[in-house]
Amino acid sequence: MKKKVCIINTGGTISMTKTENGYAPVRGFIEQALCQICALNEDEMPSFDLIEYDPLLDSSSIAVKEWVKIAADIEKRYEDYDGFVILHGTDTMAYTASALSFMLDGLDKPVILTGSQIPIVELRNDARDNLVTALLLATEDIPEVCLFFRNKLFRGNRTTKISSDDFIAFDSPNLPPLADAETRIMINRSLLRRPKMRGLRFQPFGEQKIAVLKMFPGIQFDLFENILTPDLKGIVIEAFGAGNIPDSHGALLGLMEKAAANGTVIVVCTQCVRGSAILGEYESSSDLVEAGAVSGYDLTVEAAVTKLYHLLSISCEPETVRQGMTLDLRGEISLPEEVD
Repeated sequence: MKKKVCIINTGGTISMTKTENGYAPVRGFIEQALCQICALNEDEMPSFDLIEYDPLLDSSSIAVKEWVKIAADIEKRYEDYDGFVILHGTDTMAYTASALSFMLDGLDKPVILTGSQIPIVELRNDARDNLVTALLLATEDIPEVCLFFRNKLFRGNRTTKISSDDFIAFDSPNLPPLADAETRIMINRSLLRRPKMRGLRFQPFGEQKIAVLKMFPGIQFDLFENILTPDLKGIVIEAFGAGNIPDSHGALLGLMEKAAANGTVIVVCTQCVRGSAILGEYESSSDLVEAGAVSGYDLTVEAAVTKLYHLLSISCEPETVRQGMTLDLRGEISLPEEVD
């Protein structure tokens, strides 16, 4: 029996066409484009239904509300399809992929995000190959939220955007691809995660106040004191190297102690593309340890932010959230004993 896939079009470059104000996503163009792709009529291709959001969005406008809508739409149609393909802009695709992985617990079907660097209506584009291959992968036994781009299938919560204009726009720096789609589609099944319990459980995010603070030489920490209110539930610090921070003569420690007293969960990630943030390895991270910050290990910033949303949405206890940030929930993190 022919497999069936649900395509959810949220917008992004793949859906764009030229307008008076530049490229913008326009409803109806994807449907027209799909009718013109001959490969979709081949026997090995799945049948599909298209759901198109109104309005279609540039991905820079996609956030918590839209993440929850996408996840809810998948849950509502979950039993009707063998897999799902989400068309999405590239700028925040890694955030959405991470968010969906945390909201869709017990997933046993593929949910694959893809898009393009050039709109599908253009003569020369990367959209057709990305879309056709994503549809094929959505019929496979891949029980994960994934991101497919330029012949690579990545675990969604391990991805980050690495280029604004290259066709190779994404990478998964700390985990190999789940599949390569060169002359043949080769799935690395040893990397796939299986659900621990049967049955999809949708766990929506609530609105949470979260901040991201990136270290840089000469940073003046006192400028950030005003954001450290009891309303701030989580903060992700992008530190140097393995979790190092500038010598601030105690300024950061004071800020972090204030944050901890307010119940703000502090997570430290690394600015490096590869590797882990492990607090306490160097003396320069001792202030963060003293303030109760937790190591983000090799979490991407996208995964750290969305994991905070997830944990804060199911628990208001800071210590429970801190503990959860150091656990592997959806394959998003390599814990120290797992790192080579």
